[in-house]
Amino acid sequence: MNIYKEIVEEILNAKNIVITAHRSPDGDSIGSSMALFQFIQKLGKKVVVCHPDPAPEFLLWVENTADIKSFEDHRLEVSELILNADLVFCLDYNAPNRVGKEMEEVMLKIQGKKIMIDHHPHPAEDFCNIIISDTNACSTCELIFDLIEGSGNLHLLDERIGTPLYLGIMTDTGSFRFPAMKPVIHEILAKLLKAGVVHYKVHENVFDTNTIDRMKLRGYAVSEKMEILPGNKIAVISLSDGELKRYNYQKGDTEGLVNMALSVKGIQIAAFFSEKDGVVKISFRSKGDYFVNKLSMENFEGGGHQYAAGGISYEGLDHAINKFKSLVNDYFPE
Repeated sequence: MNIYKEIVEEILNAKNIVITAHRSPDGDSIGSSMALFQFIQKLGKKVVVCHPDPAPEFLLWVENTADIKSFEDHRLEVSELILNADLVFCLDYNAPNRVGKEMEEVMLKIQGKKIMIDHHPHPAEDFCNIIISDTNACSTCELIFDLIEGSGNLHLLDERIGTPLYLGIMTDTGSFRFPAMKPVIHEILAKLLKAGVVHYKVHENVFDTNTIDRMKLRGYAVSEKMEILPGNKIAVISLSDGELKRYNYQKGDTEGLVNMALSVKGIQIAAFFSEKDGVVKISFRSKGDYFVNKLSMENFEGGGHQYAAGGISYEGLDHAINKFKSLVNDYFPE
């Protein structure tokens, strides 16, 4: 029995199934969660999705996202669902700390089986009973497709499963332009389209949802807060708590800002620092021969992929930016 059929057997034998994903939901965590949710339902089993915090508005169009239970908003209910589950999926994250400290405490108490499906490096091998970890995959959604196909259930693929899969692949490949794109991904996309996915609607729902405040915030960030460091290959954008409030910030409004910095001609490394309630969240992006995951992991309690990583700092916005600047010559020498 291959691992995909083994996972389906676990699904069919389980009574209480919960799907979890990492904190700060993105297209791949939402896409993989909702695609697996739909797939498990088509197998005739009941399942609930429990995420650490709510999804940003630009992802709420995905079918059944309104049914996701947020630990941040429903702590007791989510804790009970997770602890009473006999099968818990851990999607798009490689270690329990990726769900946040308080939900991590619940995850570590699980008595049921845990299955990790993820594409980030360095998985915590003692965390889950069954692990699919493939850093060559462009997204966790690619791995969910592999689960469906590899278990002999491709006949169940339809628009409801395929649309969130398309979303996760699209967002985690930068609309199909990152190095992780391979011929097999185009083959998967073709199968999703044949299953009924309306590709242009996914693009419209993700990218054509700007508000006036969001556009003003992004314009301000690029025109007033983008800094090109000496050497002209590193760009930094930062936004303080006060600046976010000035433009009526809503979750998801800064999505993609770091990629805008990376798109400047000659820029090889970009960092975006966002301060909220005393916590600084950091997004790193790079291209070419420059990799950002090591810097993030070793200095900002983060990690991720070679070209896309995230981190966090609790020491203030200016301190986080200055720390990054002090490290760039060590990690990215001329």
